[in-house]
Amino acid sequence: MSDIKRMNPLKYRSIFISDVHLGFRGCQARFVLDFLQATQCRQLYLVGDIVDIWAMKNGLYWPDSHNQVVREILDKARQGTEVIYLPGNHDDLFRNHLGARVGEVTVRDEVVHTTADGRRFLVLHGDKFDGVVQHSLWLAKLGSRAYDNLLALNGLLSRVRSLFGLKYWSLAGYLKHKIKNAVSYIGNFEQALAREAERRELDGMICGHIHHAEMRDIASVSYCNCGDWVESCTALVEHHDGRLELLRWTDAYPESLVAPALPPAPAIALAQAS
Repeated sequence: MSDIKRMNPLKYRSIFISDVHLGFRGCQARFVLDFLQATQCRQLYLVGDIVDIWAMKNGLYWPDSHNQVVREILDKARQGTEVIYLPGNHDDLFRNHLGARVGEVTVRDEVVHTTADGRRFLVLHGDKFDGVVQHSLWLAKLGSRAYDNLLALNGLLSRVRSLFGLKYWSLAGYLKHKIKNAVSYIGNFEQALAREAERRELDGMICGHIHHAEMRDIASVSYCNCGDWVESCTALVEHHDGRLELLRWTDAYPESLVAPALPPAPAIALAQAS
């Protein structure tokens, strides 16, 4: 991270990040660390799949960059940031400890966040609204392995592009937007989350899970997905006036995102790490 960022951190009221997937080879941990070190906030919401327990069952992968991300989060909590961990399907082990405090981090299943301008948003990971995860867990895990392999290819392509001075681009994200079934899946997921916020008479929903950063109105509610840190490197931030914004870190600070080569991925397999 540059000295400018250290001296002039970006200050927000709240920050929402999801799908970091620490413990997975495709995790862009250096990008996450750069973002966390460059920002300050009153509240930091970790919106699920921060740690990828599914991936670690296929073999332990935990480089020092992943430790640094954890330390940075704990440092923020010790320095007064309210840190709330909302587990997802890849780190659902933490759902056995709802209500507990790990250091200064609180573990919750879901929360209602009130913005500075008075709007109320339900915040949760979102896997409970994914029919594949809820009713065909074996299929979801098979899909996760396939997706892991796609992201390994994505990482290789990214390194080649960086050698030619080209900006970051996600092959996985491109394919997801082009394949009809994936587009339909994303749309159905967004509609289900929006209906839940509407049912609870809230102003909106903030979630993760599907690795598709988005912020738009659906019917009478605001749907916000903070994206991920394996494909898009995005976060949802709340400004001090209550305005919400999606921040794509690879676009905001491309000079800091020339990453070193990832270790070779294991010869496992492809699907949706959501």
